[in-house]
Amino acid sequence: MRAATIAGFMLAAALPCGAMADTPGYGKQLEGFKYPYALSKFEFQSQGKNLEMGYMDVAAKGKANGHTVVLMHGKNFCGATWEDSIKALSEAGYRVVAPDQIGFCTSSKPEHYQYSFQQLSTNTHALLAKLGIDKAAVVGHSTGGMLATRYALMYPQQTEKLVLVNPIGLEDWKALGVPYRSVDQWYERELKLSADGIRKYEQSTYYAGRWKPEFDKWVDMLAGLNKGPGHEAVAWNSALIYDMIFTQPVFYEFAKLQVPTLLMIGDADTTAIGSDIAPPEVKAKIGHYKVLGKQVAQMIPGAELLEFPGMGHAPQMEEPAQFNKALIADLDGKP
Repeated sequence: MRAATIAGFMLAAALPCGAMADTPGYGKQLEGFKYPYALSKFEFQSQGKNLEMGYMDVAAKGKANGHTVVLMHGKNFCGATWEDSIKALSEAGYRVVAPDQIGFCTSSKPEHYQYSFQQLSTNTHALLAKLGIDKAAVVGHSTGGMLATRYALMYPQQTEKLVLVNPIGLEDWKALGVPYRSVDQWYERELKLSADGIRKYEQSTYYAGRWKPEFDKWVDMLAGLNKGPGHEAVAWNSALIYDMIFTQPVFYEFAKLQVPTLLMIGDADTTAIGSDIAPPEVKAKIGHYKVLGKQVAQMIPGAELLEFPGMGHAPQMEEPAQFNKALIADLDGKP
């Protein structure tokens, strides 16, 4: 294992501002929110339903290097939140595909769907086949890290490299004592989401207490999706997805990965599903990324670990220039 450390650029904490009532409302498939690159729709059938999967397919700028990077978003994120990384990767010669998974953002929100990481991996594999992409580096953030892990386990020959950016699922919260929430309980929780609550959570967890004005649009994106006309469908699909995350750990299969793997970890991250309802003694022992990153890097054969000291759950958004430089250097095979 090669471990490297990148000094985090610390910003002074700033209180976010802006009236929560001013948050716009977006459509069921995020209609009205502008994506940074042209948005296409992959139409396909799954589980007896006609579905649409939104995605961006951005060509390399300048001299193409012949490689493709697939970016997998997290639970409270969208393909659009990879904006800075898409630009940097494209300028470095990579073709970049950033899909929105079914149930998220610009994609369909089916009333009934059996969510599994295997199903989402299958959907993504079908999209890449349609685009004529046989092999790609797969970069997964947060819940996208769980999905990217499953994808690499299912399609090792099509996975050129696996990069996990503050992935959740580095531990099994259920086995560690976090209580189970039913889908109905998750649904009631998701119906109550507000821009104010989202902002406070993101500031404390995603950005380790710091805030920048450019983060506001991502709060508006998520809050606007939840307050729009698809409010109930968005909340219901979110509940089903949380159940998938909690009940389908990839933790026990890290040792089975057969592809080159890099973990990129903001070590101030404390994300742990269900920590808000966990007993104090359980809450105290989960979500410690400073420890989890090192532990999982030892579990994955030949894995490399790159730590961002003092950064939170989303280093690619917190300090994009620093993050993207490190990501591209690794994909380019540079030390």
